[in-house]
Amino acid sequence: MWYLFLKAALSGILIAAASEVAKRYPGFGALIASLPLVSVLGMIWLWRDKPDVENMASHVQATFWFVLPSLPMFLIMPVLLRSGMPFWLSLAIGCVVTIALYSAMTAIGPRFGLRM
Repeated sequence: MWYLFLKAALSGILIAAASEVAKRYPGFGALIASLPLVSVLGMIWLWRDKPDVENMASHVQATFWFVLPSLPMFLIMPVLLRSGMPFWLSLAIGCVVTIALYSAMTAIGPRFGLRM
């Protein structure tokens, strides 16, 4: 149980640090947020829990394919915000687009070797 708490606490601290830095330095906060910290921590926790080469390779490859549909949100939201759309609506639209693209990726991903 302590191990699960440690994983959650460390992961949460990194997210909180990124948001705190972004309050004062938006660009640097974005740099921290853009680092694949969640992916790297996920790989570390997965390897510690199940040190299996094929499982890890499949996980990392799938992560690559699922990063792609998330990227348009980071282009859509600034355009919506700068055009005067409220933050929550911009975020919702960005999330809906991302979910639609994730759905498309799960449909076409197996053609590219993505295994669920």
